[in-house]
Amino acid sequence: MKKVFQRYIIALSVIISCQACLDKVPTDSIPMDEAITTAEDINQLMIGVYSSFKNSSLYTGALSVLPDLQTDLTYSVKENSNTYGDIWRWNEIKPTNPEIEGIYAALYGVINRCNFLLDNAEKVRNNTADDNDLDRIDQYCGEAYFARALAYSELIKCFCVAYDSEEQASSVPGVVITRHYNGNEAIRRSSLKESYDFILEDLDNASRLLSLGDDFDPDVMGVLYDTEYFNEYCCYALRARIALNMRDWEGAVKWSTKVIDSGYYILSSCTEEISSGISYYEYMWQYGHSTEAIWKIGQTLNSYGGSIGSIFFHFDNISYKPDYVPATWVLNLYASADQRAPSFFKTVQTGYSHGLQWPLLYKYYGNQEIFVPYRIYGVCIPMVLRLSEQYLIRAEAYVNMNDYSSAGKDISRIRVARYSSYGGVTSMDASNAMTIIEEERIKELFMEGFRLNDLKRWHKGFERNPEEQSSDYFTVSSLKVSKDDPLFVWPIPQHELESPGADIEPNESNK
Repeated sequence: MKKVFQRYIIALSVIISCQACLDKVPTDSIPMDEAITTAEDINQLMIGVYSSFKNSSLYTGALSVLPDLQTDLTYSVKENSNTYGDIWRWNEIKPTNPEIEGIYAALYGVINRCNFLLDNAEKVRNNTADDNDLDRIDQYCGEAYFARALAYSELIKCFCVAYDSEEQASSVPGVVITRHYNGNEAIRRSSLKESYDFILEDLDNASRLLSLGDDFDPDVMGVLYDTEYFNEYCCYALRARIALNMRDWEGAVKWSTKVIDSGYYILSSCTEEISSGISYYEYMWQYGHSTEAIWKIGQTLNSYGGSIGSIFFHFDNISYKPDYVPATWVLNLYASADQRAPSFFKTVQTGYSHGLQWPLLYKYYGNQEIFVPYRIYGVCIPMVLRLSEQYLIRAEAYVNMNDYSSAGKDISRIRVARYSSYGGVTSMDASNAMTIIEEERIKELFMEGFRLNDLKRWHKGFERNPEEQSSDYFTVSSLKVSKDDPLFVWPIPQHELESPGADIEPNESNK
């Protein structure tokens, strides 16, 4: 059995820098790999991997909000700061867009760190005799394999077309795959199928090295939920997400069921209170702790990345001036008994001259335990993998397998946890099943970065209804996007296409 090791975020002793996203360290830099000799050195590298996920271009910022802002979920408020304006307007998404460049670079930054760790781990392992240190090295390598798989999965989500079949995926471009830090590998895109195969290979390695063993006892070893570190069940959760995107319905059911049936995670209740006046569900968003969190970003007052909620508040201790607010049709999706709505949205008077009063996204107001006491607003702990998504994955897979009864049971499980009262059964059939799935994913995963990829996976377009958007308060948009529009797939950053030695095929959105 592999041990579950507790580690603490400390100052990094090794900093890996890059110029272009796929570049390595400059040739005149210190050969850092010569300084990596012990299990503790590998630990320090893994701390660096975890730290790289705090990048404001990733889950603490752009990666979480941009894919949702690009769609139909929000209004742009008049007089706003124009933050992410090019993305929201849809038709101005360019290969030189700084947010897209930032996401691409940050994800390959994670991958480069993982490659550096994995390349050095075998050398350290061969020079290590202590069994405990050997177990530690295995643990760190398992975490690195998972981190690399997660980063590549996000690159595919943003920069690749939907996976429709093995034949189709074998003929369309995926991502640039690198296995080594200094491997002199060709900088060209693998096929989409090869890209997914590489991720699944990494997850096989990760789940093997992170295996908890048959005798794992949470009472002795500690609980698995609400963790900042990767473990075996993170691998299953990501595999379920990937299986859904690959249209592998049986695989999606298999892997999500392993997470759901493990008993290690519990949906956070909107009715049960953790303390007076605050439910377990509200506590998840306001304080960053939850029994349904499979993996979350670790943050401290001195190390937290971006301010994911700033565009929804821009609070200066005097007034609120949000750039974006939830669309009316989204607010109307929530039933009166659905307690997600009062947990997510709070109606306030804004400080704009036009006097807009509207429900703002309180979900991202800021962590009340760590940051708000210091007047740091909009900084929240992202719940990257959580149990509710696994129920949604399994429900959608069941629908595609025509098992509407099982799908309805999974949706009901979510609603029982989220509603003040939900005694009925969610009735699903061929006529309404995908509508229910779509709406439940919006209500549960609002502004967590899923909407654009969902629409791409479903080959579904969208439109913004200008009749809902008062010109007194909002930048009116009559945008209508057809299914499979090229901009569902972000352009490859221009500097990567032009990087010396690169042979990277552009996306249609680059043209």
